[in-house]
Amino acid sequence: MATIIAMPKLGFDMAEGTLVRWVRAEGETVNKGEVLAEIETDKATVEVEAADSGVVRKHLVPEGTAVPIGTPIAILGTADEPIESLSQAGPAAVASPAQPESAAAPTSGAAPAAPSARIPGGVRASPLARRMASENAVDLQAIPGSGPGGRVTKRDIAAAVSSGRRPAVPLAGTGEYARPGLPPRLTQDEVISPSRLRLAISRRMTSAKQQVPHFYLTADLDVAQLVQLRAEANAALPDESRLSFHDFVVRACALSLRAFPALNASLEGDRIVRHAGIHVGTAVAVEGGLLTVVTRDADLKPLPVISTEIREATGRARDGRVRPEDIEGSTFTVSNLGMFDVDEFIAIINPPEAAILAVGAVREVPVVAAGQIAAGWRMKVTLSADHRLTDGAEAAHWLQHLRTYLEHPLRLFL
Repeated sequence: MATIIAMPKLGFDMAEGTLVRWVRAEGETVNKGEVLAEIETDKATVEVEAADSGVVRKHLVPEGTAVPIGTPIAILGTADEPIESLSQAGPAAVASPAQPESAAAPTSGAAPAAPSARIPGGVRASPLARRMASENAVDLQAIPGSGPGGRVTKRDIAAAVSSGRRPAVPLAGTGEYARPGLPPRLTQDEVISPSRLRLAISRRMTSAKQQVPHFYLTADLDVAQLVQLRAEANAALPDESRLSFHDFVVRACALSLRAFPALNASLEGDRIVRHAGIHVGTAVAVEGGLLTVVTRDADLKPLPVISTEIREATGRARDGRVRPEDIEGSTFTVSNLGMFDVDEFIAIINPPEAAILAVGAVREVPVVAAGQIAAGWRMKVTLSADHRLTDGAEAAHWLQHLRTYLEHPLRLFL
């Protein structure tokens, strides 16, 4: 039986999406779970999978068109069944195709709406590859891409850098060449139109700081056992499966949220909803902003599974090919800047969540133990919480719970 595929709702505040590209053409067969189309939201360009198997009978929306959520975009069915009645369900009037962002602003970030703007400079490359090329002064146009359609990937850039075969990027109008690792300076002021992702971050974070009554609690954790246990675990694991400190933090947060459901909650009007599922988000830096990838039911999953899911979802986010389930439905977020040698910071709550945890670097520092100064391992964490949903005492108890797990990390394996 033929069915209508509608523009999905990929966020609680999403009103419309732009159909960037049809992956399956009319008349093609698609299996359940295969990618049907790419849709751009305020957050990212998302791969939309087919909910059922069948033949793509008709595209109801052309590429580059922005339409409201729930709008029919395609018909899926068998090869010979009539679809005339369903075709009439297509959008009577849809927004005109989205205009591509200015080609003069290639650093503006998230993937633009129009397919032509997806290839700045005429080179097909992933966002991560572009960033790596800029940081290492590699000319993308001189790199043969190994990805689909000749797309330059991070592996291509890494291979060029490691081999020493890095075509230098000439500095415009100077006749000089950029030093490896040092991007060329601007020759004049650059005016950039913010990407949809940057605009969405601006809108949501401004609203969060203005409307959510934040309060903050910081704890300095003794992570000596965590450092040792992680080293022992990673010694027995292949390189591609190594556990990060962040994996332990996500697991510890999930188990602590079980004990304090007020922090795994959100506001719906005048009602407080305490969520049954504990879905921990991880803030990920991507081209042009941040995305939050989600580990669902993190309290039920062992550490290796959590680690694998975060690593794979983070890779998809940075390559610009996230799935809807990667970025939707988080009930609590962890923002970790420890890998950038940040000691501590304060994060803004990601609405409609009740709290977010900011995680600093793990450092070996002088500590006082039994009246003596000795070397110890410490990590600072700061909880930002919504005072409408919880209070200082409850949030402090949650931090104590978190401390117990991270200072005695063997419990995270039980």
